[in-house]
Amino acid sequence: MAARSRPATRAATRAAGLVAAAALALTACAPGSGSGDAGDDAAALTGPVATDIDDVGDVTLTVWDQEVRGGQDEQMTQLNAAFEEAHPNVTIDRVSQSFDDLGTTLRLALTGDDAPDVVQTNNARATMGQFVAADQLVALDDYADAYGWRDRFPEGVLQYATYSPDGTTFGEGSLYGLPQVGEVVGVYYSRSALADLGLEVPQTWTDFEAALQTAADAGRTPLLLGNIEGWPAGHDLGVVQGAHVDPQQIRELGLGNAGASWTSEENVAALTELQSWQQQGWFNEGVNGTDYDAAWQQLASGDGVFLIAGSWLAPDLADAMGEDAGFFAPPPADGGELATTGGTGIPFSITTAAEEPDVAAAYIDFITNDDAMAVLADTGNLPVVDTASYAPESGLLADVYTAFGDVSADGQLLPYLDYATPTFGETLNQTLQGLLAGELTPQEAAEALEADYADFTSSGG
Repeated sequence: MAARSRPATRAATRAAGLVAAAALALTACAPGSGSGDAGDDAAALTGPVATDIDDVGDVTLTVWDQEVRGGQDEQMTQLNAAFEEAHPNVTIDRVSQSFDDLGTTLRLALTGDDAPDVVQTNNARATMGQFVAADQLVALDDYADAYGWRDRFPEGVLQYATYSPDGTTFGEGSLYGLPQVGEVVGVYYSRSALADLGLEVPQTWTDFEAALQTAADAGRTPLLLGNIEGWPAGHDLGVVQGAHVDPQQIRELGLGNAGASWTSEENVAALTELQSWQQQGWFNEGVNGTDYDAAWQQLASGDGVFLIAGSWLAPDLADAMGEDAGFFAPPPADGGELATTGGTGIPFSITTAAEEPDVAAAYIDFITNDDAMAVLADTGNLPVVDTASYAPESGLLADVYTAFGDVSADGQLLPYLDYATPTFGETLNQTLQGLLAGELTPQEAAEALEADYADFTSSGG
């Protein structure tokens, strides 16, 4: 089945709707705290919040994002153009970088004289948490009241961009960003490859592992992984963990809250299983030397059967593979609960260097409102709000929407593991590269991860 195509007239209608909606929505003022200079305490800014931005004069709003792939870039291009049309006094200066490049450059930029106004900042303690602690991001609570964001977004979504003002508590406190998209990590596959192997979509974890072995026996590459950047293997581990480890334990580990342990029997077993996939030849050769994008492109070219990755790849794989691409939520272990990594995309935040934070807030509201969710769906992305209402009728995107809905409604969406501590992303990357290279045993890997997690939680954050 092919993904439902997006008629050009529909996209134009959505863009026009955005313009009209903006003209109606951004006309009020509400009391609260909303503007301040770099270095101020972002949680204690004072002054009125203005949602009517058309009288502020000519403004250039510098926005840094990591929406670089096909459908991601398309939705930002459409929304930025519609925002500028709705507000002719505002020019968007967009700087788009890869996830890795943005993570490298943003930290330095926020301490410089030319910091951007709006940034996508990863939810993790190592990024958003540290930026909050350094007073480099504006607390958005009063904007949330003015624009009704707490009514628009479920609390389960907002918690992943919520910190205490000192950055030590994750999931509670003030709001520091808004996401556009939902995310779910699952399994992409080639429909034709499964058919050639006489396989159906796995319904249980036992079925999944049996399918991997069947592919290996047939001389096919069962599972693709490009881990040269280090972080992609964390998604594979998250999938294995979700099948075998209690969701609450994973949640505590992922959010960096005390009460769990990486050296538990279940977590060591998950690390053991991930390493066994490598030892059995279920991954492509040279995973630690393979680029992330090269791995999904190999699936598209017919070089593999399965690929564990997030929903953000769906637009590109749909374009590359057409009706051959499929997706399913990682199946539970026999008798277990459906659980996998997911939640939200990277939130958009306002920096304390922003000269016109009211304009920045209006922009964030615009790219996350109901009309924006429709543009996201039209461009092959996964809207984080009212997701089911935008689901296409068939094809890869229908699979992705179904998986997100099933896990959200009937299972457990678990946090990304790199959220845990300011250093855990790098610790996880290095540890899993060592595990897959055979340089670390599962027990040694668990102890390395536990050292980072336990040091952080015992210190009180």
